[in-house]
Amino acid sequence: MTTRRATPLRAAGAALAVVLAAGCGVLPSPPGPMPTDIVPSHAPIAAPTQTGNLSVDGFDAAQRMAVRIRNIGCSSLSTGSGFAIDESTLITNRHVVADSDDLQVSTYDGRDIAVTAASIAGLADLAVVRTAQPLPAAPVLAESDPAPGDPVTVVGYPLGGQLTVTSGQVIGTTTDPLNENLGEVLITDAPVEPGSSGSAALDSEGRVIGVVYAKNSTGMSFVVPVSTLRAMLADDTSFVESTSCTTTS
Repeated sequence: MTTRRATPLRAAGAALAVVLAAGCGVLPSPPGPMPTDIVPSHAPIAAPTQTGNLSVDGFDAAQRMAVRIRNIGCSSLSTGSGFAIDESTLITNRHVVADSDDLQVSTYDGRDIAVTAASIAGLADLAVVRTAQPLPAAPVLAESDPAPGDPVTVVGYPLGGQLTVTSGQVIGTTTDPLNENLGEVLITDAPVEPGSSGSAALDSEGRVIGVVYAKNSTGMSFVVPVSTLRAMLADDTSFVESTSCTTTS
């Protein structure tokens, strides 16, 4: 399968392009200006009007475990998504939490959740975020990766706005266009936008089959498979503490 161009879904309203040529990446441009369309976290977030490939019960669980993440950096603000894996642990992307001065997490019902720590992976575009308050719900991680043709639903907060559900199917796998050493990642046709980074990709039963982290110029989305997520969570050396931009500037 040929991969044309992958784009990390980093800043709200502005994608950071990584042009691939014979497996070599070009450094992305800086984030765009601070977005102006962010929904205040103190107000409940409007519910999506569709449930994707999920049942009503499955959708209810999915929206409860999804969170919106704001990364307030030393010179920029960006937004992303994430999802709980237990009462006080979130999964998102490395580029969602990197170089932050302050991380802000809000839930589907408009609650702000304090962050106590964030760790990033050196290999995959993954991060683990710890919270001080309990999270509403956590999904089940699928036991194995999906097959081509399997349905997929992405639940997240594109552009830092309201919770959004998009659906599609798994197209296949490809070598990760951003981190070659990672190996195979999933390709789906479920639409994603800037701010969708870190969203959970779910199967028809609401189980996590991967983590969204990029899209290409043809609209295909890239997903770190659940097998990689499981393996990295089981290895204490996979994640290191994220560095604040105040200590690197």
